[in-house]
Amino acid sequence: MERRVVVTGMGAITPIGNNIEQYWDGLKNGKLGIDFIKGFDTEDMKVKVAGEVKDFDPTVSIDKKEVKRMDKFSQYSIAAADEAVKMSGIDLDKIDKHRFSVIVGSGIGGLGTIEEQVIKMYVKGPGKVAPLFIPMAIGNMAAGQVAIKFGARGTCLDVVTACASSTNCIGEAYRNIKHGYSDLIIAGGGEASVTKIGIAGFTSLKALAVSDDPARASIPFDKDRCGFVMGEGAGMLLLEELEHAKKRGAKILGEVVGYGSTCDANHMTSPLLDGEGAALAMEEAVKEAGISKDEINYINAHGTSTQINDKAETLAIKKAFGSHAYDIAISSTKSMTGHLLGATGAIEAIASLLALENGFIPPTIGYKNKDEELDLNYVPNKGIEKKIKYALSNTLGFGGHNAVICLKKWED
Repeated sequence: MERRVVVTGMGAITPIGNNIEQYWDGLKNGKLGIDFIKGFDTEDMKVKVAGEVKDFDPTVSIDKKEVKRMDKFSQYSIAAADEAVKMSGIDLDKIDKHRFSVIVGSGIGGLGTIEEQVIKMYVKGPGKVAPLFIPMAIGNMAAGQVAIKFGARGTCLDVVTACASSTNCIGEAYRNIKHGYSDLIIAGGGEASVTKIGIAGFTSLKALAVSDDPARASIPFDKDRCGFVMGEGAGMLLLEELEHAKKRGAKILGEVVGYGSTCDANHMTSPLLDGEGAALAMEEAVKEAGISKDEINYINAHGTSTQINDKAETLAIKKAFGSHAYDIAISSTKSMTGHLLGATGAIEAIASLLALENGFIPPTIGYKNKDEELDLNYVPNKGIEKKIKYALSNTLGFGGHNAVICLKKWED
């Protein structure tokens, strides 16, 4: 028997707010979280803007001694997971810890730690490399640290599919609970790649926007878009089997009802230009949800602000939904947060759940110049009140990874 999977907790560390309340307030009001980089000197760099996390205090969730033993991507992940667990109201002493799991991803992992320790090795010698360099840097450690903090002894996985990582994590967690392997799962992703090597690497790839105006850097679907803006942070969902949640009287925030995962099998960085792979992932998510395509009211688009991605995703939506594509409200919240790589799917799933719960669709800010080839409703500049029942959250990663989840407004 297939089981229903609901969301009972959410947590977010983002460039526009360090908890769910702040994040949602920023989304509703079109807050720009992108600014000139403060974390390091960019004088010799072409790219000078990013979506950095601001005023983050890891000691709110993590012991001061442990903070020093973690890269930022793990710190962000634990902070977001802590908020999700507290929001859920779960009593961790009253659950079966062997049916409590963690599926948390990161596209890159401890990039800041890697940069710091490689420099130290070349300046001071190999003997000066930190003893905990490897466990701080490896990408699975956010999942491991979250499991340690909350005593989750079920499966503990790190799904790495570049920018699709945390959507795949949520999708795999949904299936894990649906088919009876776990009762509760902390699912999501964390990323802290706004570092000198991270920005330099993506700049050399010609993937980043080089605009010196933060307000015109991440402009998804705008004709003048010229690349994405790096962001950082974490998003976590506490997914729970419906009857398990009801039995303990949990407040239910939404439901996960479908998941699609495909691969373009085409190119290291470029999506299929006709959007076929992304379209199929959307179709799979809708099919698993058991609904018609016409019931999808909102899509939180991948919408990175690159020329190719935004065009291919628009074509994919048209391919998947036909004429109904023009009736769907579509927004890219990356216009506010930048692109959080492996964490982006999680914070966008949260945005979608909040949109469903509140009947409000966040905008795509910074939209000025229409691209004639991109003619869908991208909810430009100002959010709209709209009652919606089903939403898709799209994420598309380097390597051709396409991941889509279908979310439903909670109705008993």
